[in-house]
Amino acid sequence: MSRAPSNILDRPLGGRGRGSNSSTEAAVSQSAFAYLYSELVQYHQSRVASISELERRLESSGYGIGLKVLELLSYRSKESKRETRLMNVLQFVSANVWKSLFGKPADSLERSIDHADEFMIVDYEPLTSTYVSVPSDLGQLSVDAFLSGIVAGVLDGAGFSARVTAHSVTLEEGETSYGSSNSSLPPRRDKAVFLVKFSPEVLKRDTGLER
Repeated sequence: MSRAPSNILDRPLGGRGRGSNSSTEAAVSQSAFAYLYSELVQYHQSRVASISELERRLESSGYGIGLKVLELLSYRSKESKRETRLMNVLQFVSANVWKSLFGKPADSLERSIDHADEFMIVDYEPLTSTYVSVPSDLGQLSVDAFLSGIVAGVLDGAGFSARVTAHSVTLEEGETSYGSSNSSLPPRRDKAVFLVKFSPEVLKRDTGLER
């Protein structure tokens, strides 16, 4: 019989992997998170005058968490080396960070065709917008900005400064999500795209490592 890790730093952060019944992955109640996150959004909403300012506040709330997640995952890995290549750190974020937070990796990691400094992390079912309804007067608001703040915190903490923004993108014809892990919810018509734009210094350093 396996025993649960006694050190809290060795326990899973939580999970929401599809079809998983593991009690260790269900460490955080989705309904509890949904309630707390909704309260966080409303708290900031009552203190801002624009949608962009609200998104910046959500990003800021996630940024500190990103720094702590990087610290925690580095502790768990027991490795002294850190990522030095741009693609490696992006794969770390889209796979390791996502799986630690949500029980599954991000659905895809893509590179922009038009801009060498831009990458996209795609999630068809982001937890932060699954249980939050955006009022019509805030139709352009992306409540997934909290997650973009987490990504920015992880990247900055790893030495890869970047501007990360969250975008809600309508699914294209023929493109389907993997379906909600909660059967009581209707299928989503959009996906979350986290646009990562690295600073020129990061790109210059990465290019130098290729030589």
